[in-house]
Amino acid sequence: MASVLRIDVDDPNVDMDHAQRLLCRGEPFTGEVAEYQSGQLISLDEYTDGILNGQSYEWYQDGTLRSEGIARDGRTGGDSKEWHPNGSLKSRKSFDSAIASLREEETWDEHGVPLTSWRRDDG
Repeated sequence: MASVLRIDVDDPNVDMDHAQRLLCRGEPFTGEVAEYQSGQLISLDEYTDGILNGQSYEWYQDGTLRSEGIARDGRTGGDSKEWHPNGSLKSRKSFDSAIASLREEETWDEHGVPLTSWRRDDG
């Protein structure tokens, strides 16, 4: 199995072009883009040809998962989740993959108590 190339978003060889594609050494990048804060990994995103395309993750400074989602061709698609710092689920969103439009959303407080629930009526 081939290893995935990973770069640090703060690397001086990483830039964006006029089309907002991520470049590494002047070329559209394919692989994982990591961001670190005080040596701790705080985000990891997958890119294809300089475009956000695949899994995206964020962590709190203590390493607790903060969010996860997926993008296709630079647009949010599928389900995304966000957690409170204590690890309890904060929100869940579902997007139409074809048009990156929000279909439904649920939110909870840090104790797991439901706050909101919304679903788009396509009827």
